Amino acid sequence: MRLLHTSDWQIGKVFRFADDDILPVLQQERLEAIGRIGRLARAQGADCVVVAGDIYDHLRPSERTLRQPVERMRQFPDLRWHLIPGNHDFNERDGLWNRLVRTGLPDHIVPHLAHAPVPLDEGGTAWLLPAGLGHRHVIGDPTAWMEGAATPEGAIRVGLAHGSVRSFGEDAPGHNLLAIDRARQAGLSYLALGDWHGAVKIDARTWYSGTPEVDGFDVGGAGGGQALLVTLDGPRAEPVVEPHVVGRFRWERAQAVLTCADDIAALEGRLRALDPDDPSRVLVWLAVSGALGLPDLEGWQARIVDGLGSALRLLRIDGAPGLAASSDDLEAFGPGGAVRAAAETLARQAGEGDDAARAIAAAALQRLYLLARDGAGGMA
Repeated sequence: MRLLHTSDWQIGKVFRFADDDILPVLQQERLEAIGRIGRLARAQGADCVVVAGDIYDHLRPSERTLRQPVERMRQFPDLRWHLIPGNHDFNERDGLWNRLVRTGLPDHIVPHLAHAPVPLDEGGTAWLLPAGLGHRHVIGDPTAWMEGAATPEGAIRVGLAHGSVRSFGEDAPGHNLLAIDRARQAGLSYLALGDWHGAVKIDARTWYSGTPEVDGFDVGGAGGGQALLVTLDGPRAEPVVEPHVVGRFRWERAQAVLTCADDIAALEGRLRALDPDDPSRVLVWLAVSGALGLPDLEGWQARIVDGLGSALRLLRIDGAPGLAASSDDLEAFGPGGAVRAAAETLARQAGEGDDAARAIAAAALQRLYLLARDGAGGMA
């Protein structure tokens, strides 16, 4: 059989760093990813889609947010969608899962709210062992019951769970902690996991799918934006797992030390090369240091802050190049006089004091430079 493994859709996620014009786009793309998953599953001949928790980002979605992923899955009645609650959307009493069931789900959209084996096909040759969460933090392994779960002899056993196979540091609590060898202990052909947002192989039979649409800079290069096509030729055959890209956006961290115009040009080229065909698919968190002369500061503003800031979906900048005004830069203010004296004072202040004072002096000198360069027209 073939199945498509996905998780951590987190519909309704709030990106707190995003401006009002970016937030709706990021939220909408998480919904559009469901359609891409469905089309991929259909094109690859998958029998079903298993969603390993965190379909929603929080427990109290609006009615519209609650129904939106259902309407996307409704468009693929030839696929069976198997859902479990995760830690973001755990199955609390009279919570969102009860609301979801009361909406009247189509037969091909199946939420699994109990820990009990269910057949994946009409012949009973494959069985799903779902381990959704009933609380945000579960003490004990929610997959432990799979070891004693009875299925027909010779059946393919597919586990579906949400949690971590190892804790994050010695002081991390053991919430939702899963046995790293659960697939072996429970005789699973495949264990489909959710919680980590990058696609991760734990062993030949145990994988995290990651989120289908990357949602943070720390996941950008770590396997996010994918779904896993899993082929199971039998209960003991090693599964064939093929990652497929389903995400739209690319999230990247970048660093740059700027000292001259060539550095600015190199930075612009590097960031535009992330997606030369459609830079609006790229979000960048850029850390900047260094110091530039007055003309190059103007180039930084025009080419990076304004130019790339308009081309990319998001350009988030930490830091800024300082000012290193040269004697040639100061010649723009003439050989002497009050303006030249003011420029020299600002240039000195831009290299002294705390960061805020230096930034104020640099900005004032840059403005004075533009006025001097452009003459009366610049002062209007």
